[in-house]
Amino acid sequence: MLDQMTLYPIADDVLFAPGGKVVIRTYGVAPATGGDGGKEPVTVSYRTWVTGIRDQPRYWHWGRFEDAATGHRKVLEWLTGRGPQPAQALA
Repeated sequence: MLDQMTLYPIADDVLFAPGGKVVIRTYGVAPATGGDGGKEPVTVSYRTWVTGIRDQPRYWHWGRFEDAATGHRKVLEWLTGRGPQPAQALA
């Protein structure tokens, strides 16, 4: 399935905590080719994945690139205790 998708990296961060490492990745994902043989525009969806934490929401979905970049920073602030949990979390 990944061979049918194109990933557009936006931001990657790693935090080291007493329980291990936490990885935060934000990227855009789109089909490898647009509809109608690549003639139609490709729709990109933006996501933030957090791995390495337990019993917490680990996935966020963003509508635009700007929201994804800001959302990545907000997730990082939440994980480091400098801000509230981002509201668009999907468990």
